[in-house]
Amino acid sequence: MMREFQCRPVVRACMVSLGWALPAVTAWAADAPTPVESELPAVVITGNPLRSQNLAQPAQVLTGNGLLLRRAATLGETLDGLPGVTASWFGPNSNRPAIRGLDGDRVRVLDNAGASVDASNLSFDHAVALDPLVVERVEVLRGPASLLYGGNATGGVVNTLDNRIPSDTLAGLSGRAELRAGGAAREKAGSLVLEGGSGETSGSFNWHVDAFGRETDDLRVPRFTPVADGVSAEPTTRVRNSAAQAQGGALGVSWTDEHGYLGAALDSYRNDYGVTVEPDVLIRMERERLTLAGERRLGGGGFFTQINGRASHTRYQHQEVEGTGEVGTTFRSSGQELRLEAQHAERAGWRGVWGVQAERLDFEALGTEAFVPGTLTRNLGLFALEQTRWGDADISLGLRAERVSVRSEGDAPSAEEARFGSADERRFTPVSASLGGVWPLGGAWSGSATLGLTQRAPAYYELYANGLHVATGAYERGNAELAVERGRHVDVGVQWQQAGGLFKANAYVMRFANYIALEASGRDIAVEDEASGGTTKVPEYVFHAVPAQLWGLELEGRQRFDALGWRWEASSTFDLSRGENRRTGEALPRLAPWRLGVSLSAQRDGWRGSLGVRHAGRQTQVPSGDVATPSYTLWNASVALDQRWTWGQQALDATWFLKLDNLSNTLAYNATALRTARELSPLPGRAATVGLRVTF
Repeated sequence: MMREFQCRPVVRACMVSLGWALPAVTAWAADAPTPVESELPAVVITGNPLRSQNLAQPAQVLTGNGLLLRRAATLGETLDGLPGVTASWFGPNSNRPAIRGLDGDRVRVLDNAGASVDASNLSFDHAVALDPLVVERVEVLRGPASLLYGGNATGGVVNTLDNRIPSDTLAGLSGRAELRAGGAAREKAGSLVLEGGSGETSGSFNWHVDAFGRETDDLRVPRFTPVADGVSAEPTTRVRNSAAQAQGGALGVSWTDEHGYLGAALDSYRNDYGVTVEPDVLIRMERERLTLAGERRLGGGGFFTQINGRASHTRYQHQEVEGTGEVGTTFRSSGQELRLEAQHAERAGWRGVWGVQAERLDFEALGTEAFVPGTLTRNLGLFALEQTRWGDADISLGLRAERVSVRSEGDAPSAEEARFGSADERRFTPVSASLGGVWPLGGAWSGSATLGLTQRAPAYYELYANGLHVATGAYERGNAELAVERGRHVDVGVQWQQAGGLFKANAYVMRFANYIALEASGRDIAVEDEASGGTTKVPEYVFHAVPAQLWGLELEGRQRFDALGWRWEASSTFDLSRGENRRTGEALPRLAPWRLGVSLSAQRDGWRGSLGVRHAGRQTQVPSGDVATPSYTLWNASVALDQRWTWGQQALDATWFLKLDNLSNTLAYNATALRTARELSPLPGRAATVGLRVTF
């Protein structure tokens, strides 16, 4: 079904132009020295408005060649394998990041530090409305970031940055283009980014434009036996209904001077993709967003030294189209966000940032499979983060208070079946606080610790769901009596770093007094079966507040050395997460097993190559209703060549790359995936991806 779709004319023209232009440019290839990426540590922006070099909270930054070789069709797959980070893997198209065993409404996905309005937290088969193709940088905060981003950042934050509103003065014309093809889904993808400006420090007009397109076929995997509704099908090497097509673009402008910037951007995203658990259902997703952003650095010795602001309006819709072409269910969201931050000058040894954040989400679901009523969620948060030096230690202290209201519209007057009752509204006042520190331990060692108290208001679906959720194969009921989810968090880490070497270790414990969990009630509910025209029974699951605990360990290290005329780097990662319902003693659902990754890379004269292996242990820590996931070992390799080209007076930096994934074609299943999808969609099989990136 997906193969019949054609790219929209603008994206097709973009990809055709790139396909003609980039090979032609190779005529100007020269053996000029290859640019070397800086080895200076990147300063994390997310959750770090004061630009501190030392963060108590574990963070990861992907950019440059590191992001180029990890880039995948979805954000979750791009980040999978980072310490503590996994993907929900509802097939190759619906992949949301999960951090430290938490997913859904407990992990905040941001777009340029603003809310990414979509329905991906509502259901596993709903994709994140972001494509990694034009993303320049991804930052991941592991552990609670509720202080700056709200209660639904309890597990962590993933922030994508793309410079669609230029914040720095641009001079002349610059940009980048990328083409890639291959992979287990036979991907064909391309992107083009152009930027420019007048370059005047006294005042510069800057602009940004980008476009991208991506097409994939059904995912190819090692031979396996699909299981749907408990029934085994014929063995196959393809994941059914997993093809996709996505395209989008953006236009942004800004005015910059020596005191800051002010700008706006308009972006559009489309994604048509199949749902693996339903063989003939296609999701048509659309998102448009208008964003305003600015920064002003203040002089004159006043109390505040800098003010930052961002506002956005987003319209989101996706339709679930049946095999007959009829629209079964339509999900619509309209979201607005306003965020203001003000940094103050140092007073009595303290410097900090104060802020306010307001959000509004108007959601509705229309159709036969709508299991949530129309809702309106409002959130107003006030926060403050202060930092100081105490001896040799960097100390941070923060507080956030929110006012959240969630209103259900109840059943529509024309509804044939009364499921959601009358209109209802709940109000919550979550409060979060944190205390963190980083201090030297002697030599190249340093230590860090974070203590946190987080509170999260229940999401609209946790309160008001009432219906069959096809993606989970269960009848889900919300609980309008739920209270604020409360958690306490401890994170302790040590780090050793010197020239060419790095070692990090973090251990954490998260203890929830009332963790909102979806649990089986033990009852079956009769629902209509469209295929037979009769009824069928499905298990009932209800949202409850239970005591829960999660703990884990994350290790990462690397060492650089020179040998045989090459620059080498050996690196490794290890993570382990455990969680349990303290009331029943059962494991929490969809936890990743212990994972170990080891790689060796080398570079010389523009050439770079790597060989890595990732092992995931057998996951036996599962709740009732789930089954153990076998262990697996995946081998991967890559080769890249950096070149400097010249075209008249213009210098172009080119990177050719080849990625080889799952070299042994091992059959592997993702333990963090919902069982409904896991048994229909293993991880990708052996595949090769080739590509070219050109920057100028």
